[in-house]
Amino acid sequence: MAGKKKQHQGQNKKNQVHPLRIEGYGSAGEGVARLDGQAVFVKGALEGELCQVQLLKVGKTAAWGKVNEILETVPGRQVPDCPQYPKCGGCQLRHMTYEEELSFKRRRVEDALRRIGGWDGHVEVIHGAPDPDRYRNKIQFPVAEGPRVGFFRARSHDVIDAEDCLLQPLAATRLRGAFKNWMETYQIPAYEETAHQGLIRHFYVRVNRAGESLCAVVANGKSLPHTEELVNALRAAEPQLVGVVLSVNQEKTNVILGKEYKVLWGRDYLEDTLCGLGFRLSVPSFYQVNREQAEVLYGRALDFAGLTGTETVLDLYCGIGTITLVMARKAGKALGAEVVPSAVEDAWENARRNGVENVEFFCGDAGQAAMELARRGTRPDVICADPPRKGLSGQVIEAIVAMAPRRLVYVSCDPATLARDVKLLAQQGYKLEQAEAADLFPRTAHVETIVLLSKLDSKKYISVELPMDDMDLTSAESKATYKQIQNYVLEKFGVKVSTLYIAQVKKKHGLEVREHYNISKNENQKVLQCSIEKEEAILDALKHFKML
Repeated sequence: MAGKKKQHQGQNKKNQVHPLRIEGYGSAGEGVARLDGQAVFVKGALEGELCQVQLLKVGKTAAWGKVNEILETVPGRQVPDCPQYPKCGGCQLRHMTYEEELSFKRRRVEDALRRIGGWDGHVEVIHGAPDPDRYRNKIQFPVAEGPRVGFFRARSHDVIDAEDCLLQPLAATRLRGAFKNWMETYQIPAYEETAHQGLIRHFYVRVNRAGESLCAVVANGKSLPHTEELVNALRAAEPQLVGVVLSVNQEKTNVILGKEYKVLWGRDYLEDTLCGLGFRLSVPSFYQVNREQAEVLYGRALDFAGLTGTETVLDLYCGIGTITLVMARKAGKALGAEVVPSAVEDAWENARRNGVENVEFFCGDAGQAAMELARRGTRPDVICADPPRKGLSGQVIEAIVAMAPRRLVYVSCDPATLARDVKLLAQQGYKLEQAEAADLFPRTAHVETIVLLSKLDSKKYISVELPMDDMDLTSAESKATYKQIQNYVLEKFGVKVSTLYIAQVKKKHGLEVREHYNISKNENQKVLQCSIEKEEAILDALKHFKML
């Protein structure tokens, strides 16, 4: 029997070609087929297609391949409309029609909520974009020797020189062309990250609803040569340009913007409107890159909150106060909590600018918000949470449960971590009532989700207030050691993974990460990034040990 199993596993090897029927999609929009019991992830394949697939990597229960030939296609396929696709890493789905993309994203959210979250409902709605192109209001072009001004090749720091991008407004295209010509004319050196030499790191453009633009040059230096010529070239290319800013970044880091800003010409901010509210945006200000779809998302958040004008609303992860100010229109009082001090300052300024008086912002996390409200004797009727991709930590979930809101509106940019949190909240007496998806990033694999959770009958679930000092990580975050995960991956997939890679994947999906010995103490040392194949294997292990 053992010999027979060994022979079966040996049938599928790297570079073999097999005709495979694509049965579904992975989380990144790749096609998924089955070969002798193995899941085969096939980039660029569509559900329903029959493809000749060349295996690129074969594990014990999963493999990865590429399409050599499409034998039978489906109506959801289209000819990619971008000359840089798929070399550029910006888009993943330009081989799909937009209808197929929306179907994939809706099902991705529903599958995560049902499979991980244990939900038995359906995601009936996905809010698609009226126009899936030219929606980004902020673009950051990496710059490399050549000069090449464009975008990173997928999963690399190799810059593809791109004259245009279908996700960006035409104003950014014109400004990028003028900037590149300036570099060529005056032989301005690009930054080289390995040697930490050269000058120009990134070129940044932000555009508002009125068509006005703000530019920033990110440089490894405190000044630029030929500044007047640069400003004149940019103003000639884009008459509605309002300012040019220098962002000084002399650190050895992958962080794009520096901490010091200098105005080279004009002003250092744009003014824009979102949900009928006015916002002042500096270069580092956080702001949704798809303004129109963000309005749809926030509008649904307001609907889900079910406000009548008397409620107290707490907005966690409030940023510059966008959702808080939207909620304040129909609430008695809206409170915003945010850990970034500069964002809290911007939130207060945005409230003042819009004449909104029934709001308050404070700098702190969910736990600190809970303690402050308890000190005041106040309980929020509704909590709105819009966390980063890693989702809610165990401490934040416990803080929410301790505050006992009647309704929780959760806005998520990652279906997997959302589903994990939904399951944890269900164990604390919160039922998922409604879920909708919203496409804020067309032509990419990213999707936003908004869900409403309501507190169940208190006779069946006891509301427990816990001192914040007693809050600890959830039990799901402590089920398996790094060694157990490594052994599982090696046994099931036949690959070795380091503790560093495990930590990267755990952190990405919001799990507690303890300090471990593979993290270098040398701040100048490059940190290797986990490959997609190994990430999939580690995710399988985390699910096996019920950590996700």
